[in-house]
Amino acid sequence: MMRILLMAMAAMLFWPAALSARDTREQQRIDYLLQSLTSLKGAVFIRNGTEYDAAKARAHLESKLAYGGEGVKTAEQFITYCATQSSMSHKPYQIRLSDGRTVTSATFFIGKLKEYDERAH
Repeated sequence: MMRILLMAMAAMLFWPAALSARDTREQQRIDYLLQSLTSLKGAVFIRNGTEYDAAKARAHLESKLAYGGEGVKTAEQFITYCATQSSMSHKPYQIRLSDGRTVTSATFFIGKLKEYDERAH
């Protein structure tokens, strides 16, 4: 009886995590977006008026993703909730590309996600 009770308690603890886990495909899509940022040569990530290199930008977005946890289930949600704007100031994130053009991070990531999805099909 004790064994059954322990198994039931363990199942209750792990059941919500299993239901909310991000699936492999979505994790791959998010990883692609993060890698696309890291692979930009000569680009600058602008957050709240301060410039960051790609590695620091990626670390920041990964920390926002970790904070959002498994509540961020899709790459689209990652873009919306983690990679579009500052959660403190609500100012949009921007990326200044090596050619001098500046785009919003949302525009950049939406384009990269479309590129990934087209290659996957």
